[in-house]
Amino acid sequence: MKIAMSCISGLVLAGGRGSRMGGVDKGLQDYRGLPLAQHALLRLTPQVGKVMLNANRNLATYRKMGIPVWPDEVEDFPGPLAGMMAGLAHCETPYLVTVPCDTPNFPLELVERLASGLAEGGAEMAVACTRGTDKLLTQPVFCLMNISLAERLRAFVARGERKTGLWAHESHAARVVFDDEAAFFNINTLGELEQSQRPA
Repeated sequence: MKIAMSCISGLVLAGGRGSRMGGVDKGLQDYRGLPLAQHALLRLTPQVGKVMLNANRNLATYRKMGIPVWPDEVEDFPGPLAGMMAGLAHCETPYLVTVPCDTPNFPLELVERLASGLAEGGAEMAVACTRGTDKLLTQPVFCLMNISLAERLRAFVARGERKTGLWAHESHAARVVFDDEAAFFNINTLGELEQSQRPA
């Protein structure tokens, strides 16, 4: 059964420490004239029914982007899973899809493909994968999940788990393969940010 776009809320994850960028708020770093998080929002919004953002700093600045902003419910920046928990807690649709703020060129058909993979696999979650040299590489932060997973995720984090890949594995996520590996390039350092904006 096809999942309607109106049944999916989108969440941009911008709540990290930005430790590999020297502690700056990664989502607010300029990328071709706009903050990285704004690029993610512009790319995600046409693919979903509603959109929101997870951040733990500069909340007023993020709210100026015109969307709901939710901080982690747990302290000390425990990672993307905490952002997913916050998104699930405020999700008003049956499904939530998450994307990181540092991947400005993720596929325009991301949500549609994840939704098809979830429905076809009879799963509660679907994650994006790319083709490595000898195996599939999971991109577990690009994740579509049924909101019924909220309590299970809360318990997973409460026991000290932090790895998005393990969460996807334990949830028996359907894997959806995308051929354009470059679309999932994420910007981790200020050097990569500068390099990514140079003319090809």
